[in-house]
Amino acid sequence: MQTVALVTVAVFVAVLIAFPLGILAARRPRIEAVLRPILDIMQTVPPWVYLIPAVMIFSLGRVPAIIATIVYGVPPMLRLTTMAFKGVPKDLKELGAAIGAPPRAILTKIEIPAATPTLLVGLNQCILLSLAMVVLAGLVGAGGLGAEVTRGLTRMEMGLGLRAGLAIVAVALLLDRVTRGILQRKRT
Repeated sequence: MQTVALVTVAVFVAVLIAFPLGILAARRPRIEAVLRPILDIMQTVPPWVYLIPAVMIFSLGRVPAIIATIVYGVPPMLRLTTMAFKGVPKDLKELGAAIGAPPRAILTKIEIPAATPTLLVGLNQCILLSLAMVVLAGLVGAGGLGAEVTRGLTRMEMGLGLRAGLAIVAVALLLDRVTRGILQRKRT
């Protein structure tokens, strides 16, 4: 439950950060041009590196783990949100403007529904990367399944580490199937 709670909070905050930035980047090419190299760096840096400043500022525990997980989950969601909103057909947006819909209505009634399949892929990627960070979060005292993997590794207890690793895989598969199921329902 600690693992699921950590991932849920981290994904929720990552989406709150990435979604509006992605919309802004899709509408303003300069903002996208500024964000692109930052996102490239964020996705190239090994996940361990995210833990270093968080631990230095907040010490060991759940807080640095959540912060590092949020930072690690933002880039895929932001990139896919930008791509989703850039992929909305101009005809649909023009149709909304032609019938006199205000910008907010165009966003909520036209753009978001049209972008939903790609947005769900971004959410899926954010969830899976957050689960990948869970194991590293166990190294800084976040608890949950990551701590069990760490305990198995440090004590050389292969069974404990393997069970915890398989449990993380099971959670990842479950969350992946849930988001894929939502995506398939949206497509039909």
